Amino acid sequence: MTMDERETDNQCSYCERRFKRERHLALHLGLYHEESLTDTQAEAYRAAREAERHELRLFRLKALVTLVLLYFGLLMAFAAFA
Repeated sequence: MTMDERETDNQCSYCERRFKRERHLALHLGLYHEESLTDTQAEAYRAAREAERHELRLFRLKALVTLVLLYFGLLMAFAAFA
């Protein structure tokens, strides 16, 4: 299956916008075509939104841990060499 065929599979039936991932299509449908969703599409939107929320929470946690470690690493380096 070529990339064009995969993108066609994930094409919005309302505005014909193409997406590389099915989850992105589900999010698009829920955000821009909410009034026209079927029950299946609405459930896919809710599942995609929840998955994205979880991924964002994990990303924020990793970013926070990285910044804290960097801060204390630099603080210790400054204390050692100052």
